[in-house]
Amino acid sequence: MALYLTAAGLLALFFTVFGSRFVLAPGLAVDFRLPRVAGAEAGARPATHVVTIISSGQIFTPEGLRKLPELGEWLRAQARVTPQPLLLVRAGTDVAADLLAEVASLARAAGFEMIWAAGEPVGRK
Repeated sequence: MALYLTAAGLLALFFTVFGSRFVLAPGLAVDFRLPRVAGAEAGARPATHVVTIISSGQIFTPEGLRKLPELGEWLRAQARVTPQPLLLVRAGTDVAADLLAEVASLARAAGFEMIWAAGEPVGRK
């Protein structure tokens, strides 16, 4: 019984003394922030249209689900009514490259400039 109490006491002492987040989790970053660069957003402009592509190949626009041929028609219609159209393409990492290339081709043919989203902003789901 004394052995178990001694072991529990030493374990409690270990976590008290070495319980720092740096000791128990050395791979975690602390207060991580991206570097700031003056003028980095000077030429930035918001996207006029957003298209989301998921791994199953489904393409979502603000008006709903589109198939690839319908997407081309939708992009041409949007480019006609929007000056300097800029398309933001949000795609998962497991979306096929040929689908992304086809979407890029349709958007360029419709007159869009392209932005590829690499990830989601912090706090968005």
